[in-house]
Amino acid sequence: MKDLFFWITIVKRDDTEEYENFYRENGVSLIYSTQCNGTAHEKTLSLLGIEKTEKTMLFSIITGSTMRKLKRLLTKKMKIDLPDRGVAMAVALSGMGGMRTFEYFTEGQERAPETEETEMKYESEHELIMAIYEKGYTDLVMDAAREAGARGGTTIRAKGTVAGAEKFLGVTLAEEKEIVFIVSNVDKKKDIMKAIMQKAGVDSKAHALVFSLPVSETAGFRFADTIEKEAE
Repeated sequence: MKDLFFWITIVKRDDTEEYENFYRENGVSLIYSTQCNGTAHEKTLSLLGIEKTEKTMLFSIITGSTMRKLKRLLTKKMKIDLPDRGVAMAVALSGMGGMRTFEYFTEGQERAPETEETEMKYESEHELIMAIYEKGYTDLVMDAAREAGARGGTTIRAKGTVAGAEKFLGVTLAEEKEIVFIVSNVDKKKDIMKAIMQKAGVDSKAHALVFSLPVSETAGFRFADTIEKEAE
């Protein structure tokens, strides 16, 4: 596949319009969004007298040229590396359903010449862990993840439509679920996934299903990574 990426941005809900305008000003015309929440523990939130941290997750499909420009501008213009300004990450795409689909998603973006194969190799220190579980069990999943080194996560609600899941897993994916996105350092990924599976997996009340995706590039994690390295 040529240089093409699924770009995920997670920001405070109050900053949604600012980021949407930023992306459109920089050639990303098609943006999908969904409301989501941070994963601060319910007891912690209650003690502090605050509500769950409300977030927005933005999705786009972008070219490699666009991604490299966005990563630079997110740091320089949007100050995404500062605390609580958001995070962004790229997952490389392996296929696209025809040229019309490609043009639909990337209209207005910079593209590599058709004759140039831009199979660039990206190495990131991060991976994206995703867990799908029963509604209401975020604390159980995230407690397990944090014990294994996860810093936090972002949750969205979803409804599965997978026939036959009950036969194989003892749960039905056609009911409302929650999905947590956890960005992990590569060296902690296995421990975090193992902890979730052991303490919140299919045999628990959460019935969590866990998988991971390679992250090609990130923006907004430098501050947190620096703090973590200093703590070590």
